[in-house]
Amino acid sequence: MTRITVAKGDGIGPEIMDATLEIILAAGSQLEIDEIEVGEKVYLAGNTSGIANESWETIRRNKIFLKAPITTPQGGGYKSLNVTTRKFLGLYSNVRPCMSLHPFVSTKHPVMDIVIVRENEEDLYAGIEHQQTDEVVQCLKLISRPGCEKIVRYAFEYAKQQNRKKVTCFTKDNIMKQTDGLFHQVFDEIAKEYPEIENEHWIIDIGAAKMADTPELFDVIVMPNLYGDVLSDVAAQITGSVGLAGSANIGEECSMFEAIHGSAPRRAGQNVANPSGLLQGAVMMLNHIGQTEIAEKVQNAWLKTLEDGIHTYDIFKEGTSKQKVSTKEFAHAVIQNLGQKPSILKSVSYANNSALNLPKYKRKPATKKELVGVDIFVHWAGSNPNELADKIKQIESKDIKLSMITNRGIKVWPDGFNETFCTDHWRCRFKPSENSEINKSNIIELLQNAISENIDTIKTENLYAFDGKAGYSLGQGQ
Repeated sequence: MTRITVAKGDGIGPEIMDATLEIILAAGSQLEIDEIEVGEKVYLAGNTSGIANESWETIRRNKIFLKAPITTPQGGGYKSLNVTTRKFLGLYSNVRPCMSLHPFVSTKHPVMDIVIVRENEEDLYAGIEHQQTDEVVQCLKLISRPGCEKIVRYAFEYAKQQNRKKVTCFTKDNIMKQTDGLFHQVFDEIAKEYPEIENEHWIIDIGAAKMADTPELFDVIVMPNLYGDVLSDVAAQITGSVGLAGSANIGEECSMFEAIHGSAPRRAGQNVANPSGLLQGAVMMLNHIGQTEIAEKVQNAWLKTLEDGIHTYDIFKEGTSKQKVSTKEFAHAVIQNLGQKPSILKSVSYANNSALNLPKYKRKPATKKELVGVDIFVHWAGSNPNELADKIKQIESKDIKLSMITNRGIKVWPDGFNETFCTDHWRCRFKPSENSEINKSNIIELLQNAISENIDTIKTENLYAFDGKAGYSLGQGQ
């Protein structure tokens, strides 16, 4: 018997959760259920996180969380509970299987069967943003080696467990050579540990285009957070419907399972919503907690129900569907099919699945870290980079010299182009003079000199080399 935490959520959430629980309990799942309230009511009661402290305690105690969609009220500074839960509980891996159900659910890709494995905690979703000048805001993209290693290893272990043949990595490391470059580097390192599984890397733009056009070329795809967020919805939609897709959020201690669609408040209380997405999340939950026979029974009954043409309104299609049913009627049809298998759709077998082997991250030996320069960002409303360079040179010292100015990453001094459009946000790179070194006292001196010259500095980034390798990007055009 496994004790789990359940939240029925908002909008259609209570209806599809009731249907899902009815199905998995009828199938014989061994569960004890603690129900908590999260979402809109909690937000509007004055809790900006959307969840009470005692509910956190229940989730952390039980470790397994089955959650229906929730509504985050607009305005008021409310934070997404989904994002908060993933980060607070260390749910680093988001897993979304996307399989076509042709010919019973309409799709242009009848043989599509891929799994998106998305890093869940970092990248641009760190949510660290600042307005720095009148014209420029920034969002920090944070990629860590532990984050990369955990998600890439999960993708290969998942492929191994599910008897899948290939893992593909999507990044944009031709542009973001440090951040996406690290993700790609770690992918190549870990892929060598799984010689039995084919591996490949695609640049995200052409990879996304290829996935949308020819998804049968892919099997498991692993990628950083933002790309994974976008492409997992694309993948789910081109299988036939986002409403049919479930999601697992896996951490070292806790896990959360859910549908990928929203709370659909316009459909609430009408007994018409399709519970399939949440049911798919529940099947992933049952597999995760070791109740694989029950997961297999539920999944095959669900496939048989779809194959029988018993469909809710969202996928009902004249000529293909045989009966349009309500939420409750769909659940009862699945229950009636427990113990049966589809005859046209491919049935599933989870009985021989081994447990995932997910060792804890081990920190690598420290490298030799050497300060080799500094970027000082300046708010300046002028437009002539040569004029700015003359001002910035006033803060140089004999040991530290201005080497480059960029605007939105493009080198504009020295030897810039008059055609380059410039905002009021400038990166001024300082490097040591020949036979000199730089230390943090030099950087403080530069900033003090900038104050004396009435130069508005807004940010500094120290430039480091790690074991002699530059840990920073060049200016575009440098």
